[in-house]
Amino acid sequence: MIAFVMRLRSRTHFSTCKNRAFIGTAQRRMDARQRLGVIIAGFAIVFLVTLGRLVQYGLSDPIALASINDITGAIASRPDIIDRNGQLLATDLRTMSLYAEPRRIVDADEAVEKLATVIPNLDWSDTHKKLQSGSAFQWLRRQLTPRQQSDILALGIPGIGFRPEKRRFYPGGPTASHILGHVNVDNQGLAGMERYIDQQGLADLRAAGLTADVPLEPVKLSIDLRVQHIVREVAARAMTDYQAEAAGAVVLDMETGEVLAMASVPDYDPNQPSRTLPDGSVDKEYEKGWFNRISNATFEMGSTFKSFTLAMGFDAGKINLNSVVDASRPIRMGGFTIKDFKGKNRPLSIIEVFQYSSNIGTAAVADMVGIEGHQEFLTRLGLLSKMETEMPGVATPTQPRAWKKINSVTISFGHGVATTPLQTAVAAASLINGGNLIPPTFLPRSRDEAQSIARTVVAEKTSADMRYLFDWNGMKGSGRNAQVAGFNVGGKTGTADKVINGRYASDINFNAFVAAFPMDKPRYIVLTIVDAPRTGVNGGRTAGSTAAPMIKEIISRAGALLGVQPRFGEDGALTLADY
Repeated sequence: MIAFVMRLRSRTHFSTCKNRAFIGTAQRRMDARQRLGVIIAGFAIVFLVTLGRLVQYGLSDPIALASINDITGAIASRPDIIDRNGQLLATDLRTMSLYAEPRRIVDADEAVEKLATVIPNLDWSDTHKKLQSGSAFQWLRRQLTPRQQSDILALGIPGIGFRPEKRRFYPGGPTASHILGHVNVDNQGLAGMERYIDQQGLADLRAAGLTADVPLEPVKLSIDLRVQHIVREVAARAMTDYQAEAAGAVVLDMETGEVLAMASVPDYDPNQPSRTLPDGSVDKEYEKGWFNRISNATFEMGSTFKSFTLAMGFDAGKINLNSVVDASRPIRMGGFTIKDFKGKNRPLSIIEVFQYSSNIGTAAVADMVGIEGHQEFLTRLGLLSKMETEMPGVATPTQPRAWKKINSVTISFGHGVATTPLQTAVAAASLINGGNLIPPTFLPRSRDEAQSIARTVVAEKTSADMRYLFDWNGMKGSGRNAQVAGFNVGGKTGTADKVINGRYASDINFNAFVAAFPMDKPRYIVLTIVDAPRTGVNGGRTAGSTAAPMIKEIISRAGALLGVQPRFGEDGALTLADY
């Protein structure tokens, strides 16, 4: 009996263990199914969210999507600009610009407040309007500094981002601003040679998307940065020292027509073409520096025009260096009286007419040639038509609608016709270089290339006579203040009453000096201007006391850089046969 009971208990225990094992296995299977269900549900949720976003983008405004796509779009490049010696004048730098996706902005008020702590002069109203626009993309600030980008990132504002862009950088600042010009925030040329580069096809390449991070060949200019720095510095100092409204200068290679330096002050920094005042308005006074008085403005060039009048007389066979004209009394014509400044009141030789800058003597030469001949000669020298060159915005000369005798007389000494200082320098070069008018260029040009486009405007004998007059005036006349020992500078002053509101102001001058050097073998033309000086060397306000000293400083500092070796003593002495 006891044995039976023991066998029954044993069987019962075995059955219980078996049942427990079965129950454990079932539980594990159930847990595995639950875990698998959770995983499947997770994948389903991710899939549905992704699908929902794809549907959202598919139904979104295509224009808005295009704006967002621009964020990662191509970055337009510009070629470097270098001077004739390979010195860098302009280049592209990578920078960051700030944008917003207004649909993702959580709190526009808070975002504006935070951005204002980093971005100076932030327009709160405009920025707030952009952030609440509900659009897909809005620019907030272009071309941030690295510090600004870092500070904005630290603000942690959702819905804003940065786009890499190109920013134009000019290492020399204002040194060559009127030659180089500047670009806008989209790196498009607006002025100067930057605009010229766009006009030559860069704008079309950009529109076709062919300038994105593509290495572009540098654009070499004819400018010598060393000389450019000197010219700009001299002009800036002259404006300050002579208390003038403006000043400027240009250096020209008379054998090739290359512009080696050109400056006009006041100027501006092309790295910052516009400035904003504390009240948020545009600084109009600063923007006056955009005005280039050397090529984009016209002036009555005063007595520098006597060079052209006497050259006209030589070329027409009306006078020679030994001719004498009557300058003993003023000329009365059409209610006007024409007289000389510190006149000699006697007959003058042609050399004396030039040396003493006689209005009466010059008018007599113009009268010998006649009105039609006078107008034709100035047209031949390019002084009455718009100058052809790469520089955009060149001004068009002005002249009387109908030339009368009084017009011819006053134009003979530089009143009544207004031209740009640059084309005055170009025309003067043709009188000195043997008679060839060569269009100016801001790009490199060889002598052979220059000769292929040169046009003979005066005879070689006329040019030789003009070289003699320039040299004589540099030693004996009004050009003495421009003379530089060893460099044999010749030239002609020009002091004109400035035209204000259509009338000549007797106490306000526009001064100029056109010089050539070295006169034993002329190579360069230098022209300087001083607009409305209040004082000058020794208190004078004429060109001899203002524009001439500028010539002297430019040549004394830049002459050797241009390859001119000074000559002293008898080696530098010239005779009439040398011209």
